[in-house]
Amino acid sequence: MTITTVVLYVWYFSCSEATGCQLPVTWSQWSAIAAHAADYRSYVSLEALGYYTLWWSWLAMLYFVIPGRTVQGVPLRNGQRLSYPINGLSSFLVTLCTAILVHGKFGTAPFLWIADHFFQLAVASYIFSTAQAFFVYARSFRRHSSGDGAPVMLALAGNSGNPVYDFFIGRELNPRIGTLDIKYFNELRPGIMGWVVLNVSFAIKQHHVLGYVSNSMWLAIVPQICYCIDTLVFESKVLTTMDITTDGLGWMLSFGSLTWVPVMYSLQARYLVFHPVHHSAVSAALIAVMALASFLVFRLSNSEKNAFRTNPDDPSLSHLRFIKTESGSRLLVSGWWGLARHINYTGDWMYGLAQCLATGFDTPMTYFFSAYFLVLLLHRNYRDECKCREKYKKDWDRYCELVPYMFIPYVV
Repeated sequence: MTITTVVLYVWYFSCSEATGCQLPVTWSQWSAIAAHAADYRSYVSLEALGYYTLWWSWLAMLYFVIPGRTVQGVPLRNGQRLSYPINGLSSFLVTLCTAILVHGKFGTAPFLWIADHFFQLAVASYIFSTAQAFFVYARSFRRHSSGDGAPVMLALAGNSGNPVYDFFIGRELNPRIGTLDIKYFNELRPGIMGWVVLNVSFAIKQHHVLGYVSNSMWLAIVPQICYCIDTLVFESKVLTTMDITTDGLGWMLSFGSLTWVPVMYSLQARYLVFHPVHHSAVSAALIAVMALASFLVFRLSNSEKNAFRTNPDDPSLSHLRFIKTESGSRLLVSGWWGLARHINYTGDWMYGLAQCLATGFDTPMTYFFSAYFLVLLLHRNYRDECKCREKYKKDWDRYCELVPYMFIPYVV
């Protein structure tokens, strides 16, 4: 908690129009950051907190009122399967149309306000996410989760008895208010869509300052917006992730979804507002091709895996080879998944790197996204490998012999 909070402050107060964007390495730089952080009146804003609460509430309202199909989540430990509305993309489109109407009525002023009050909004989301974490932690001690007398389903890792750890990691597995699944809602709505709003606001801010939007800004925000839309298109796939099936909702997921994603992932666009980079046609084309190729690796590999999981007997997948395991599962050893065991992670990371390359090479700070994402994916890879080795046992060793590379074919 402390480290991520410090990172938020450092990456804002040492990367801004007033300070430039350089890693703090001297005592005077760290002293300046501490002085700015101590002046909390400059960034703790009731107005920003009110707007952020309105943003969360707006999306929560759409969660209930926007029509869409309902899907069942994976079976829980007690055999129960929860229902989830798949209307994230529709909610995004309604929000987009609303933003267009706001622009038509008030012009660019609301978006410039968002760009100019970025850190106040970031702190507001921090306060909101922390308050939410306290709320779900306290609520997890109720005796029953619903009127039918069922006990509260706790996350295995979040029921340690250590209140600090349980608050951080998440005590209750699926906290809900009525049919609003707070963890599922947080995962893709306020943070992911907020990331898009921030990027668009920074592009509008750059146009306001320069009179145009630089090619570097387009190279940074277009792939990110496409990534967000892709996430919403495949919203139901999040129901099989460990965030939903295994982890409780604590400060880690609340802060990560509501604050970390939109605040830290929009760094490239924010930087380009006060430090525009102008790429040559050749370098811009290379970055764009890298982004497109990486996205195709990420999306096509995931689509192949999801299609095979859904219906492995589909005639369109008959060309794919697989091995059968003692557990009854089938593991692909051809197609995308014959190239590397986690080829989707490779595409995902390269896609993020392309967005960082859009900012040029004047500072390493804009590459934090790529560095952090690499650590995150390596941790996920380790967790996946351990889980699969435990589940498939000797079959996993046989699979690794057939698909020896983890990320890049013939390299690693």
